[in-house]
Amino acid sequence: MTRDVIALTRTMPDAKTVLAGLFAGGPDLEVRTLADGAVVQLCAPDGRTLVSVEAPMLVHTQGEAQRLLGPEVVAPDVPFWWTEARASTAVEEAERLAGSFAGRLTTVLGGTVWPPEAAHTDVVPVAPDESGGAPAATPPAVDALTDEAAVVIQDRPVIAMTSWLSDALREATIGDRGLTIVTPPHATLTLPTRIALHGHPNRWVVQLPDSGRPGSSGYYDGLSGAELHWQGGAFTPTRDADGTTRVAESFRPAPDDGERQLILNIRTRHDADEHLVLGGALEAAFRRLTGAPPAGWSTAEPVSLPWSLRQLTGLARSRAPQPTWLVAVGDPGRPALATVSVTRTTSGVEEDITLALGYGPDEAVPMDAVQPLAEALAAEHGLTSMLTSLRVARRDLTVPPRFEAPPVPLAFTLGPDAVRGIGLAHAACPPLDAAPLRFGSAADPALHYPLGNGSDSVGWERLRELMDHLKAA
Repeated sequence: MTRDVIALTRTMPDAKTVLAGLFAGGPDLEVRTLADGAVVQLCAPDGRTLVSVEAPMLVHTQGEAQRLLGPEVVAPDVPFWWTEARASTAVEEAERLAGSFAGRLTTVLGGTVWPPEAAHTDVVPVAPDESGGAPAATPPAVDALTDEAAVVIQDRPVIAMTSWLSDALREATIGDRGLTIVTPPHATLTLPTRIALHGHPNRWVVQLPDSGRPGSSGYYDGLSGAELHWQGGAFTPTRDADGTTRVAESFRPAPDDGERQLILNIRTRHDADEHLVLGGALEAAFRRLTGAPPAGWSTAEPVSLPWSLRQLTGLARSRAPQPTWLVAVGDPGRPALATVSVTRTTSGVEEDITLALGYGPDEAVPMDAVQPLAEALAAEHGLTSMLTSLRVARRDLTVPPRFEAPPVPLAFTLGPDAVRGIGLAHAACPPLDAAPLRFGSAADPALHYPLGNGSDSVGWERLRELMDHLKAA
């Protein structure tokens, strides 16, 4: 069942067109706004929220509709307008209302609706609520709210860190709740969503028909495989009589089909002054590894803005001293996706970057480009550290609800400031087979430690030994 409906239009939905779409439920329904007008809600006369519509977003980045909605989606040429309507799962008519809203927009403005079968222009009568209970107030993206969890039901092929989901995560964190995303088994997560769900009590709950196993609940954690059941206002692990957590059969790993991901975890630090320009390290990594700068950036998915160091820096500066989180994406032909967290600290401005690049079985992973990239970042972009890893995982960079082996370390790099803090004599003599490579000046170098080829788990042992050695200083 569809709960989100998206209109992709050639021109911006103006106020009159949006209002015409909202009349999909007839003249008896009410309209209200939230978040200073950024969200418009269609409500029943008794106050129940039926459909929430987010402000239209202008997307300049090629391939975002296909990346997030499926390769078969036919979207207008960029730039195009992306308008999301989220139907309440508590009201039967809400899904058809969202489809009528989106269908009316594309009828007037041209474009397409996702999913295509949801589009129509009929008037959808809403039956009165006979339960007599007052509607519970929840954030627009949240389907159920308890003392323990904010539950979001998503039936999309790719669960992206949209502004809807970002708002739900923020509200859950403020309320000391876990964010729980419930999806069907065919859904995958984007890298930004996977990172956002990191750690307890957030969960990705995958819904399955009863597996036939005695006591099976039909739910499991898409990141750990633990079978789950609803208890005390949250999904909790199902345990056997001896206390062992059950692992779902569906979580078994997929066969290795030759697809790989190159992962870089980069940290930089800069002096905070009026001439500082952010994003240079990320752009350098994209250029070295893909041959081009990022195609676009944004504070949520879909990635909507053309790549711009000036605009990125301006946003982070306007939000300081609060942190800024953003996502960047590459050209569709070479899957590349990054998240960046910009933080003002007592020592300056720090960037924490996670960059993932996908490769098919017939594509060579550019491991020989890692060392030159490390040297460039150390010399020009304030590199503090960089961990480079390789993993068996999907080329499209999405996370499936099944076991994936962790990435295997390839190399670790320390920037000059980090080497100086540890002490060059100590940092240059790790308990490894080979001495680290030195970049920059002889007196104040960066150090690059090769750890393996990315396929042998001995890379993890070498990284552990290296970290123990560096921490001992």
